[in-house]
Amino acid sequence: MSQLTEDGTSRYVEAGGMKLHYNEAGSGEAVIMLHGGGPGAGGWSNFAKNIGPFAERYRTILLDCPGFNKSDTILSSEPRDLVNARAVRDLMDALGIQKAHLIGNSMGGASSIRFALEFPDRIDRLILMGAAGGGQSLFQPLPLEGIKLLFKVYMHPTMDNLKQMMNVFIYDQKQLTEEMIQGRYENMMRRPEHLENFVKSASNPANVLSDFTPRLHEIKARTLIVWGRDDRFVPLDHGLKFIWGIPDAHLHVFSRCGHWAQWEHADAFNRLVFDFLTH
Repeated sequence: MSQLTEDGTSRYVEAGGMKLHYNEAGSGEAVIMLHGGGPGAGGWSNFAKNIGPFAERYRTILLDCPGFNKSDTILSSEPRDLVNARAVRDLMDALGIQKAHLIGNSMGGASSIRFALEFPDRIDRLILMGAAGGGQSLFQPLPLEGIKLLFKVYMHPTMDNLKQMMNVFIYDQKQLTEEMIQGRYENMMRRPEHLENFVKSASNPANVLSDFTPRLHEIKARTLIVWGRDDRFVPLDHGLKFIWGIPDAHLHVFSRCGHWAQWEHADAFNRLVFDFLTH
């Protein structure tokens, strides 16, 4: 497949009463990738290294969740994971997709868990990557360093604060390019109302993300859990919670890896997920 670009794969759809932006390439079984909740996050910024290889095999969709990047802004009185799960359902309905594999990073992981619980007949396999939704940590006080820096950027959206947060995203900071940081900054500043509404919504902690620990046993989808050993946003023991609680689950931990396994170890991550989806 020729080199994919953000512009070349950019799409919009009216779904669930809002305008959603997504990137799409490929054909076949649908794989929907859900990004994390950091300022400036979007489908392309999280999964630019994955869409090309996946599109060789699958209909690959990178959703900008409501209130992020190019999708409509929202002021939410419900947990983000529930809002996002409904948006995924509405997107699938609008695109004529009955069933999909979900890959979720951080907030996107919590949203994928919520989708698996709310719409079990619409999901095939579930991939959770540094997923939120695990409640308290068994070993570390929360929030972790990265989450503190994330909210610092939301409150004070400067380039310096963004760089400070991005430096914590990954293990090897040499992988952070100026182009990547600048793109994230432009995403963040393009829609300042996204930042303002996220802060307003988060004033009630119950509106941020859910704790799914008591409900993990209800998940029927076969699940792959992926974590970075050096994750400074969501603690590794949440991965242990998920593999303990989800009935049919497998866990893979990357060493020398932070919160972005799909970026830091893109080739290995892609191979791992391909093997999981085909066996």
